Amino acid sequence: MPPFLAYEDKDPGATGRVPLVLVHGHPFDRTMWHPQLAALAAGRRVIAPDLRGYGASPVTPGTVPLSRHAEDLADLLDLLGVDTFVLAGLSMGGQIAMECHARFGDRIRGLVLADTFPDAETPEGRRDRAATAERLLTEGMRGYADEVLEKMVAPYADPDVKAHVHRMMTAAPPEGAAAALRGRAERPDYRALLTGVRVPALVVVGADDTYTPVSDAETMHAALPDSVLHVVEGAAHLPNLERPEEFNRVLGDFLARLDG
Repeated sequence: MPPFLAYEDKDPGATGRVPLVLVHGHPFDRTMWHPQLAALAAGRRVIAPDLRGYGASPVTPGTVPLSRHAEDLADLLDLLGVDTFVLAGLSMGGQIAMECHARFGDRIRGLVLADTFPDAETPEGRRDRAATAERLLTEGMRGYADEVLEKMVAPYADPDVKAHVHRMMTAAPPEGAAAALRGRAERPDYRALLTGVRVPALVVVGADDTYTPVSDAETMHAALPDSVLHVVEGAAHLPNLERPEEFNRVLGDFLARLDG
C-alpha cells in the first residue's frame, strides 16, 4: 500500500545516527526544509513529509485536527520502518510535534520546537482562524500570501528566500490550508505536556518573530525539563530559511548529542 503522504527520504540506508523527521508549518510544504535536508542528511536519515492538504499530499476538505496529522506521521514512519527518531517541527509543525509526543512519545528520542507555542487557541484566535479559512476558500492563497510574507520572514530577508516562501504559500491548496486552520483552532493546551517531556529538547526562535515571539520560546524552555534555547538573530518566523547555516549548526550540535 503506498503512503498517504508525499515525502522526501534522504539517506534511508543510514543506520549509525538517529533519524530526523522534519514537520513543516502552515501554509508551506516540505521544501521549506531544503537547507536542512542538504546539510544534515550526510550519514543520517532525514525524512520530510508534506502534511495532509499541503504540497503533493492529498487534500481532505472540512477540518483536519492536529491529531490527524500526528496519526498520518505515525503511519508514514511505520511504513518506512522508522521506530525511533528525533522529531522537529516549526510553527504548526511544532504543535503537531507536541501532539505526536502526547500520542507516541516513547518513539521520540529528541524534540525540536521552532517558532511555535503550546497554548490552546483563544476564542478570538478561533474566530480569526475560521475567518481566514473562509477567505482562503473564497479568494485563494495569493492575497493572504502577499499580506503575511513579511511576517513569515523579516522584511530584510534575502529576496530569494522571500520568493521561495511566497511560492510555497501561493502553491498551497486552499481547501487543505483551510482544513488545517480549522483543525488547529481546536488544538488542546500542550503546556502541561511539556513539563513531562523526558527526552532532550531544543527550542529555537527567530529574534524578530512576531507570530511566536522570543517570550514564547523562553516559556517553553522553562517548562521543558531538559532543553536548550537558541535565539537566531536576523530572522523572523522561519529562521531555518532566513539563517540556515546558524540553524543547521545548532540543530546539528543537538543531534550529535543524541547520537552519542
